Amino acid sequence: MFNNMILWNLSYGIYVISVMDNGRPTGCIANCAMQLTTDTIAISLNHKNHTNEVIKRNKEFSISILSNNSDRNIISVFGFTSGRDKNKFENIDYTIINNLPVLKDCSGYITLKTIQELELETHTLFIAKITGGDLLNNEIPMTYKYYHDVIKGRAPKTAPTYIDPEKTAQKEENDKAPRYKCKICGYIYEGDITKEDINYVCPICKQPKSVFIPF
Repeated sequence: MFNNMILWNLSYGIYVISVMDNGRPTGCIANCAMQLTTDTIAISLNHKNHTNEVIKRNKEFSISILSNNSDRNIISVFGFTSGRDKNKFENIDYTIINNLPVLKDCSGYITLKTIQELELETHTLFIAKITGGDLLNNEIPMTYKYYHDVIKGRAPKTAPTYIDPEKTAQKEENDKAPRYKCKICGYIYEGDITKEDINYVCPICKQPKSVFIPF
């Protein structure tokens, strides 16, 4: 027996991995960034992510470490849209450090240059040397547990910790109060969403309430 929800109890953060794509900044959400040595960090990105392709080409990237107070729209933009057909940085406040885009709305950043790539079944493991980094404020870094338990967010399908919401539902206790699920990102709305204002949108993927279904 393997209950894959146990993976949510591992210590993860929420990060924006950013790159320069032929002069245009782009990036994606990642929850897997691990310090290997004093100056070496590893990240894992799905083969389908556009950011994966760009890192392989440029051999460098940045990590913006989101905080509990970071704008939730960052997760929506970088986690549930593709950089192939969208300028993710269009409405995001950022700066360029070591020729790499870094979000201003984060607790800190690290810039890196890749030294090794390991191809796994669905993901690429990038091992990289630190080229720079700094704390931007004293805000608490967002953890994956906080994202799931407080924000009630779900993992994108390309995330290594993605769990089918239908399987998750089978493991949760039944609740008599009404609940609705966003068909796009899996966010669970506690209560009667039909009573929400017509302009209500999902806090994770920003889709209208019409995409919610009874859960």
